[in-house]
Amino acid sequence: MVDPAPLGRAAKMISAAPIMTELFLSGAALAGLWVLAATLHQRDQWDPINRRFLFGVRVLMTLFAGRVLVVLTDLAAFRILELLAAALIPLAVLLLTEGLLRRHAPPFVKAIIGIGAVIFGFSAFWYSDSIDPARLVALLCFQVAGFCLAGWLILTRDRASLLPSENITVTRLGLTLILFVPMALGDFLLLYLDLPVQFSALGVLVLCWLAIGLARRDLGHRATLFSLFLMIAAAVLLGLLVGFLVGIDRDGGLMLCGILVAATLLVMIYNDARALQSEARSLGLLQHMATAEISDPVAFLQDLQAHPLVEGAVIVSEESLVDLQSPVLDRIFDATPVLRRADPPALGVSADDHIAHLFARYSATHIMLASVRPRVLIALSMPAMRASDSAELELQVVQRMAVLISERTGGPHG
Repeated sequence: MVDPAPLGRAAKMISAAPIMTELFLSGAALAGLWVLAATLHQRDQWDPINRRFLFGVRVLMTLFAGRVLVVLTDLAAFRILELLAAALIPLAVLLLTEGLLRRHAPPFVKAIIGIGAVIFGFSAFWYSDSIDPARLVALLCFQVAGFCLAGWLILTRDRASLLPSENITVTRLGLTLILFVPMALGDFLLLYLDLPVQFSALGVLVLCWLAIGLARRDLGHRATLFSLFLMIAAAVLLGLLVGFLVGIDRDGGLMLCGILVAATLLVMIYNDARALQSEARSLGLLQHMATAEISDPVAFLQDLQAHPLVEGAVIVSEESLVDLQSPVLDRIFDATPVLRRADPPALGVSADDHIAHLFARYSATHIMLASVRPRVLIALSMPAMRASDSAELELQVVQRMAVLISERTGGPHG
């Protein structure tokens, strides 16, 4: 005899798999959209393009929030959020497309999208499925028409009227529209296509990653698309391999691949957002230098002490260096205005002793010359984890500016 209890538990787990997968995909899309919204806020939330983009992001967040709430509560009333957001998606796409192309859509396009958004927006409050599938089929046709019209505007745009960066942005929007069409079909025709879950969350995550990547100027357009293809292909292949080894069926394989792709994209989105934050912090020192006091080098450096890169820096006056030989110090800082404990210059035994003494006295990792006459040094400690080529370059810029200010003003005051 076979114990029916394990079989019953397995059957329950299998039946719950689509629900859990739907919840995970919708949650991943919400997380990706939240990161994108935060990134847009940090850039400039009042920029006309960003405002249009944020409107679209919030519409999509409403859609996936509705899905999550329906799954968690099993209340049909939350379908209002899904249906209302679905009705507004073509409008959001059109507004963003117009903003990116810097021109208005033809009147007939605006009429189609505007009237459709109003009709289907009001129909969303009839959350019962008594008028489905007719409403869903009509809403699907409206969404596909909206995507196709936006794609037509993108394809027929005047490329010469846009900057290269703007053309790249528009191209990426067009790529996401290509993804959205089949995924919208899959969402609305879920039962007819025999799909286990709605996969549109994956298209939204691709949109989030491509949008965040626009600010990563260190990555070219082709390199970005190749990275996207590589990551998705790797996740799909891994899902297929695991599915083959475990022996799961078609639906299980689709859900597994969807989960892996969503997780991969979410990690990529988070990493790119963190990289943008790091770049912003790096530029923060330049912003400090642009607004700092320049009438006195010491005041200039004191203004910069609020920045994390140079916080805790010690200003070493000439009086504090009387026990050291001035000619040796001249030779050291003529050769290397910014001393690094990890890479001291080789200038002889006497210079080596002076350098070791300075680093030991001030427990510093970097010592830089801020003023030649009178001599003023800046000693600071930068943790190894924070050190980078850009940070080293910023310190050199700070040092050079301090010396130039000192030469212009005749040395430190006070």
